[in-house]
Amino acid sequence: MKPPYEITHKIVYLYGQITEALGMCKSLLLVKPDAKLRRQNRIKTIHSSLAIEGNTLNLDHVTAIMDHKHVIGPRKDIIEVQNAVKAYEQLTRFHPFSVSDFLKAHQILMRGLVEQAGHYRTKQVGIINGDEVRHVAPGYDKVPDLMRGLFDYLQNDSDLDIIKSCVFHYEVEFIHPFEDGNGRMGRYWHTRLLTKVNPLFEYVPVEEAIKNHQAAYYDALAKSDRAGKSTMFVEFLLEVINQSLRQTIDESRALNVNFQKRTEYALSELNDWFDRKEYMKINKGISTATASRDLKQLLEKGIILSSGEGRMMKYMKK
Repeated sequence: MKPPYEITHKIVYLYGQITEALGMCKSLLLVKPDAKLRRQNRIKTIHSSLAIEGNTLNLDHVTAIMDHKHVIGPRKDIIEVQNAVKAYEQLTRFHPFSVSDFLKAHQILMRGLVEQAGHYRTKQVGIINGDEVRHVAPGYDKVPDLMRGLFDYLQNDSDLDIIKSCVFHYEVEFIHPFEDGNGRMGRYWHTRLLTKVNPLFEYVPVEEAIKNHQAAYYDALAKSDRAGKSTMFVEFLLEVINQSLRQTIDESRALNVNFQKRTEYALSELNDWFDRKEYMKINKGISTATASRDLKQLLEKGIILSSGEGRMMKYMKK
């Protein structure tokens, strides 16, 4: 069965905003952010998703663990970060419509934290807030069929993929298929589904925006539970996706100022045919990838000409 939700005017508007933002990315030649920004955003993503679950390590700790450095902190928190680093490194290797890959991802995220990592729960669970039962999940015996139906919806329903990714996120929270790790798996697979829409989303820290609006996140979940449909949660997620995307654009624009300064200076110094190595000598300290990206953008903007192929490629300003 198709999960219950409605396509509201707000959802249509926010989808339009996200589509506009993705168009801006294309015009900025933002296929993927600068390497430094990609790393920063991956750190933010991991830290934020785990902080929502109570992990006490900060951004510096996550950075150190990514760099394979020793960190002092609760063992459980360190394992959570180590697992998340491995999981996000493998994000795009998982097939977005594969139940078995979904379970493999859970196994990586929860290895050493729960006995049933990579397996659905085998007991009844609920979510308790103080003395109040906030949510009672469906019976454990229903979980395999519910999850198969959810993945079938992802693959075969005709609704927009971005909207379906949000619905999936909610349904994972509702079904609560695992003994533990449901929240981080909902956010992780949501990101995987978004990367199917556009590869740029691998480096857009949607989880950070969720953490920054954590109360609203849980409020949208609770309201959707009471309504019996995920509409309000979908609206919330589309808002944070749009916010995260536009923040990434702003950060990339700031880096593009550096691009303009670099290229203007280099072209003022290079008066004949030159290659990438000569461009890098003028702009000391930039990486080979940055030099290649600069030259590609200059070509696409029609500012320079090129001759030759591969390592023999030469450039000259028009």
